[in-house]
Amino acid sequence: MHVGSAGLRFNGEPASANGVDVLAERGLDLSTHRSRIVDRDLLGDTDLALAMAREHLREAVLALPDIWPRAFTLKELVRRGEMIGQRAPGESVDAWLARAGQGRNRADLLGASLDDDVEDPIGLSRSDYQKTADELTDLIDRLVYLLWPAAAEESA
Repeated sequence: MHVGSAGLRFNGEPASANGVDVLAERGLDLSTHRSRIVDRDLLGDTDLALAMAREHLREAVLALPDIWPRAFTLKELVRRGEMIGQRAPGESVDAWLARAGQGRNRADLLGASLDDDVEDPIGLSRSDYQKTADELTDLIDRLVYLLWPAAAEESA
């Protein structure tokens, strides 16, 4: 599995000092990370695109409209996933994503939403970075439990 990161505004910039420090405390090394701007080429082979906010998801869908069935905000996918339940044995990730995405409407991407957006701590205090890291850890743990239940239970 390959994981990548991209945003909307900066290209080639290092992660913020607070971000590097907070994630280092959690065993993640962001010291060599450099920002990239999301574009069609980057999204082309993506199996699942997770955005931190609707504005990021909108840009991904505008760059590559075909990504819509496999692009969600992280909060949206966790919320929808918890409504439909864990991926069934033998069910592909694509099939589970299709179930999770049933009834979605692209118009729902308009505006911002506390239900869908993870607050970006850029420029804020270290405690804001810690709060965001805690929120992301919780959301990712819940998503792993939904998509790979056996692996999540083994690591618990």
